[in-house]
Amino acid sequence: MASSASAAAVRQSKAEVLSLLRSLLRTARQFPDYNIKAYTKRRTIDAFRHNQNLSDPSSVASALSDGKAQLEIARRQAIVYSLHAPNVRSIMEMNRELTC
Repeated sequence: MASSASAAAVRQSKAEVLSLLRSLLRTARQFPDYNIKAYTKRRTIDAFRHNQNLSDPSSVASALSDGKAQLEIARRQAIVYSLHAPNVRSIMEMNRELTC
């Protein structure tokens, strides 16, 4: 019985981690500037790769808590940046429009 409760906790934490990853990547796409968007995406992926081998429940909970705090910071920054962003597109965005 204890192993089924442990397995359920692992499934829940895995689902929660994947949800956090998707939320951070969605938030990264909200930045209007290509460089900030790419930086946020890269930092997110690097952080998740760095923590992918965590197995101790307290370490996983700590990393998850830190990730949630980073998500809130990224969301606030995306809002602030969208209010004050210059109306200039980057060369990467212009190239994407030309190739499509």
